Amino acid sequence: MPATGPRPLRADAQRNRDRLLDVAVRAFSQDGPDVTLDVIAKTAGVGIGTLYRHFPTREALIEATYRNELARLCDAVADLLDTMPPDEATRTWMDRFVDYMTTKRGMADALRAVIASGGDPYAQSRDRLIAAITSLLDAAAAAGTVRSDVEPGDVLATLGGVSLAAGEPAQRDQARRLLNLLMDGLRYRATTASSNTT
Repeated sequence: MPATGPRPLRADAQRNRDRLLDVAVRAFSQDGPDVTLDVIAKTAGVGIGTLYRHFPTREALIEATYRNELARLCDAVADLLDTMPPDEATRTWMDRFVDYMTTKRGMADALRAVIASGGDPYAQSRDRLIAAITSLLDAAAAAGTVRSDVEPGDVLATLGGVSLAAGEPAQRDQARRLLNLLMDGLRYRATTASSNTT
């Protein structure tokens, strides 16, 4: 008998799961790992039994919450490229990356608890982020709006550094300026090459 994957959730069950993850990311980011699961369930408008059916342990909920935020960030690439020019899509995604990193920092204590229990919430995170950045850079390079010799890993490292400047709301303006500088650097060679041919 061929192996089958997990059955898709019913629409109402999927809505409950999505609400739990939305509430959990705010709760763990703002209140840390000690926020009670009862509070999360109540805020999401479901019973604690529903929470445990989706996430049998606190660690499972924390890990799923982090992975959900990562998936949202990476899955946004296709929509951005469908709705705006590739260089604009890249710059917009950079803002979303900073938001994601801010959330990740807020969840740091909760994520450490998962790691301490033997979990690995960061498995495949770098690969997914590199793939997302590569898609953006390839599309923008093909459109002639950014340089084609940029390593996606270098962009990821730079975005990580910029995110450190966005730890407090008052620093978000600086982070946006730094992202604009990064984007200008990505565009530099394409701009220079076009000016040299005129």
